[in-house]
Amino acid sequence: MKTATSPSANAYKGSPATASHLSVAADRNIATTAHFGGVIGCIPSAVIYYLYRGRGPFTEQESREALDFTLLPTLVIAVSIILSGVPAIGWFFGLLAALTWTFLAVSSLIAGIKVTRGNPYQYRFNTQLFTRILNRKK
Repeated sequence: MKTATSPSANAYKGSPATASHLSVAADRNIATTAHFGGVIGCIPSAVIYYLYRGRGPFTEQESREALDFTLLPTLVIAVSIILSGVPAIGWFFGLLAALTWTFLAVSSLIAGIKVTRGNPYQYRFNTQLFTRILNRKK
């Protein structure tokens, strides 16, 4: 008959309290994902910025750039979709949402391709809305 034994001290090792730093390849891949995620709005770059800031300098820089750029067009698209249900002028807001998304998608794809090569990218029409919001809180 087996008797219960106490577990050894090494059996319950936890994970470290802080996340490890990213390798150069992982840093570049996650930064690229932040830009390509702009095709569906600001949520992917916001999640990547929140999860990976402080772990990889390139990822932090590029995800913040992507978030700065995608925040305002995402808000414009969301409001336009809501207002597209208004009779008589809804077609205008539907068209505005489609054109804004097209601009957002093309710009995000161009940025993602540049960042894949390891080069930082700055959007041409970046309003830096996220940075302005953060600076206002300080």
